[in-house]
Amino acid sequence: MNQPKVQGTLLGFDYGLRRIGVAVGQTVTQTANPLTILPADNGKADWEQIADLIREWRPAALVVGIPAHADGSDNELSPRARRFARQLQGRFGKPVYSVDEHLSSHAAASTGERRPGEAIDDLAAARILEDWLKQ
Repeated sequence: MNQPKVQGTLLGFDYGLRRIGVAVGQTVTQTANPLTILPADNGKADWEQIADLIREWRPAALVVGIPAHADGSDNELSPRARRFARQLQGRFGKPVYSVDEHLSSHAAASTGERRPGEAIDDLAAARILEDWLKQ
């Protein structure tokens, strides 16, 4: 799938039931960096914290990782991640794109940037965003 012609800063999200990882990236460099990990209450986002990030970074678009099984089929979290993506678009009026993220957490854990047991959601968000940028 070809990505739309979006230019500038992007925010990427690794949606989860307990945490939502956030990364910031640039279309020019096609790179992303971990930004923060936001708490989630059974998948419910802290919309004020997300609004603060959007005000601060003024992204041209948002990218949400959609979890899937290895064969590409939906898993139990897929519908909730899609709903989160729709809510982002509805609340902030920014273009929202999605990307398959079924191996992002595994890839983030294998970087060695965090000690075992430390949250890696922001690293996973950076991987999601970079994967989308390189499509």
